[in-house]
Amino acid sequence: MNAIIETHGLSKRYRRHEAVHHLDLAVPRGSLCAFLGRNGAGKTTTIKMLAGLVRPNSGFSSIDGQDSQHLRPEDWQRTGYVSENQKLYDWMRVEELIAFTRRLYPRWDTAFEKDLTQKFSLPLTRKIKHCSLGEKRKLALLLSLAYRPQLLILDEPFGGLDVLVKDEFLAGLLELTQQNEWSVFFSTHDIAEVERLADHVMILEQGRLELTESLPTLQQRFRKVKVFQAQPSDYTIPASLDWEKTEGAFSLVHPQWAAEEESRLREKFGDAVDISPMPLRDIFLSLARSYQKRMS
Repeated sequence: MNAIIETHGLSKRYRRHEAVHHLDLAVPRGSLCAFLGRNGAGKTTTIKMLAGLVRPNSGFSSIDGQDSQHLRPEDWQRTGYVSENQKLYDWMRVEELIAFTRRLYPRWDTAFEKDLTQKFSLPLTRKIKHCSLGEKRKLALLLSLAYRPQLLILDEPFGGLDVLVKDEFLAGLLELTQQNEWSVFFSTHDIAEVERLADHVMILEQGRLELTESLPTLQQRFRKVKVFQAQPSDYTIPASLDWEKTEGAFSLVHPQWAAEEESRLREKFGDAVDISPMPLRDIFLSLARSYQKRMS
């Protein structure tokens, strides 16, 4: 696999707390990769190490083959980074910050900048301190896109946005990434929105990478199974998740679905079986519960 981001044995400890543990990951070039995990899983620490903002205790990470701890100005000409707490010069007007940033990037595309300004409906003459949260997020995104980077790293870009602004933000980002051959690596708690944007998923739990997989493959192998009969005492499905039993029915999540499994279920339970695909949010919750049980 041709990876644009790689880590090998990447670890970070804060006193007694190990935020990231021996992390090995590879983000496919050209992918839109969602980096998921519960609060405190280590996502932001990982991203800060990728960006060279935090030094690991051990291990190595790279962006497009360059050591993250030694990123050069020319590397940042090819990489965009937007964090949840992006600092902007709020005493400037929007147009002033755009003009200031434009001079820092030789590859800045002025026509693209104007297109983004219109797409994001940015108030050019307004002081940044008077802009809404959504306007600031869209401005930060414009400043990271107008020089057409090969890689865009987003850390919780949707946090705090209202539904309408989030929808506009996502629609604009999705359109732009489809038009341009960019790689995008983004962390978010808003899992319901990931399915619109991502084609690859990684899940981090307590600093450990638990899953890395294409989104279509992940959704293909997970099924919610409900059987409207009492569970036979001799009936189990290895590796299944989220068993729930009532007096006259039982349900489970099957993580390795195949046509043969459906045939086996139909043969045993007939029409009493209901099998349905699962949205990513439900898959994530099932996996998170299983990780929690394993580590408790």
